[in-house]
Amino acid sequence: MNATPSRIYLDNAATSWPKPPAVYDAVDHYQRHVGAAAGRSAYRDSTDVAAQIAETRRRAAELIGAPRGRSVIFTCNGTESLNLALHGTLRPGDHVVTSASEHNSVLRPLRYLHDTAGVQVTVVPCDHRGLIDPDAVAAAIRPETRMIAMIHASNVTGAIQPIREIGCLARDHEVLFLVDAAQSLGHIPVDVQACHIDLLAAPGHKGLLGPLGTGILYATPEAEQRLRPLRQGGTGTNSENEIHPCVYPDGFEAGNLNVPGVIGMLAALRFLEHPGLDARRKHEQELTRQLIDGFSAIRGVTVLGPREASSQVGVVSITLDDYDPQEVAAMLDATEGIQVRSGLHCAPRIHAALGTRDRGGAIRFSTGPFNTSDEVHRAVHAIAELSAAGPPS
Repeated sequence: MNATPSRIYLDNAATSWPKPPAVYDAVDHYQRHVGAAAGRSAYRDSTDVAAQIAETRRRAAELIGAPRGRSVIFTCNGTESLNLALHGTLRPGDHVVTSASEHNSVLRPLRYLHDTAGVQVTVVPCDHRGLIDPDAVAAAIRPETRMIAMIHASNVTGAIQPIREIGCLARDHEVLFLVDAAQSLGHIPVDVQACHIDLLAAPGHKGLLGPLGTGILYATPEAEQRLRPLRQGGTGTNSENEIHPCVYPDGFEAGNLNVPGVIGMLAALRFLEHPGLDARRKHEQELTRQLIDGFSAIRGVTVLGPREASSQVGVVSITLDDYDPQEVAAMLDATEGIQVRSGLHCAPRIHAALGTRDRGGAIRFSTGPFNTSDEVHRAVHAIAELSAAGPPS
């Protein structure tokens, strides 16, 4: 009987694993020795928690080039951040420009708002790499356009979008610019001021290396004026008033915060400062280049996306002739302990553009800071063996 293969985790685009040891330690220490809620009491443990929450906001703001920590709202994940940005700002009759590269966390709220509130949506196409043309975005802007909603890096091809150019378009037309940074934050530089980003949504558990159940939404003062809370309740402020306060950011965080998650995110943000983004990006590009070069040399494999490590984050998706993507993922896990994502990746429009939607999508390999060259080599070798053997009869 064969021994269970050692685990090779290449699904970091879904959630990062492993986390830095400091993240585990911080969450465990809070749970075992503190346990106090944030912003609800005046005793020392509670005020210490509040100080750590404030530090997490400040460090998150610094990471994205935001001028103030209070511009960061904590959410339970990137999807909630995007829903808050979309449902909280768009009104009946508004028009939104988005793209075929988007995740369902953008597409589905927009479809809901279209069906229930009359929000109009224009979806600009992407090319065979998953890239969006800023000229197509400019051509889609109308007098009633209130928002451009755009992904920063594709979760299918890894393609990095030209958000600086698109942000300039949004500024020139005086429309809000919402960026989905789920696959970029923590991987590549993000500067909300340089790119004229009004709203930036991201999970805390992917490139930021924090725990699941965490996310952030950044908003400029201009976006704050339009943004409405999606839930009402206790905030620890203005408790004498039955009208929910619009104090920022407390008014958007009704109920108890996920303090263990935010404390873990703080430990992750501290970790990310050393060795720094440049070193992590160099490591990611080396592994990405290794994946692209290795897969490109295998008969029957098609590599999707830019095929240039400098033009994408650490996401490489492939198809393998005569194999169903789900079948490949199951075989990799069962025989080699290699864990990858297969299917449509909650992004059906980009798969339609790539020609992979009707064949069940693709097989996605996504690296993280703790992956090694040897793990990538083993993944490439496993695909080469599947290609040589052919699918089971």
